[in-house]
Amino acid sequence: MKLVKLIANLGYGSRKDVAAMFREGRITDADGEVLYADDQVEHARIRIDDAPLDPPAGLTLMLHKPTGYTCSTKDPGRIVYDLLPPRFRLRSPLLSTVGRLDRDTSGLLLLTDDGGLLHRIVSPKANLAKVYEAELAADLRGDEAAVFASGTLMLESEKTPLAPAAMVTLSPRQARLTLTEGRYHQARRMFAAVGNHVQALHRSRIGGLGLDDLPPGQWRVLDAADLDRLFAG
Repeated sequence: MKLVKLIANLGYGSRKDVAAMFREGRITDADGEVLYADDQVEHARIRIDDAPLDPPAGLTLMLHKPTGYTCSTKDPGRIVYDLLPPRFRLRSPLLSTVGRLDRDTSGLLLLTDDGGLLHRIVSPKANLAKVYEAELAADLRGDEAAVFASGTLMLESEKTPLAPAAMVTLSPRQARLTLTEGRYHQARRMFAAVGNHVQALHRSRIGGLGLDDLPPGQWRVLDAADLDRLFAG
């Protein structure tokens, strides 16, 4: 792929913008030598304003989503892309969220521009466990874990029961819920179905991948070992 197209696809600007960056000498190799648009150079050796070029297509990252942000590119309020470099919104192929967390839910969110990987993660066949910690408005009554594990719980307006889900009581008003499905607002609706209300919800893990020590609002690129952990969980 030509360097102008490569860099434009990474969101640094239009092809016209990138061509201007070459003319201005802003694109160099790792040794500081000015590059030209027709040069042949390894991706890892390209620099723009002395900074390494963003990862190529096939980028997957994890974000510790704070509350107050939506998983959208068009919402008029705060969106998760505001937490990333602005050019990430302009990448081609598109960097998409893998599923969604609603505005009031915090925690682990994956984003990728790899369509095959995205579908592999969200496919029911993957059976990837998603772990949530919920703070509740009222004390747990004691039978919620059995109800959630039964495989018979029906949510309002749905025609098929939920798959069995595991729940662990952390305190009278706190619970850890492990789901293998991704229905709309599932965790919140499950607690509503047993007469409670979720006041705060946090996703701490997907498959074998957790947030570890990643602070709220921060992100990092996932490598092959991370993806192996994701599917090994």
